[in-house]
Amino acid sequence: MMPIDPHADLGRRAWLACPSCHDGHDCADCLARRNCPVHWRYLLANQGHVVHLQCPSCTHLWAQDTR
Repeated sequence: MMPIDPHADLGRRAWLACPSCHDGHDCADCLARRNCPVHWRYLLANQGHVVHLQCPSCTHLWAQDTR
């Protein structure tokens, strides 16, 4: 398991599904597309519509186009 990125900030979060652990797959808030207090991701950076994220549950890093 990788460590959490040193630039990760609790104040910068995003609510997108993690492609690795799918931890919010049966969560009522996530399924309703609400900001779940449990299944959020660190928003590490963004470049226009591309966001760079890290899952605090499994520490997976990925980039996602939000268009």
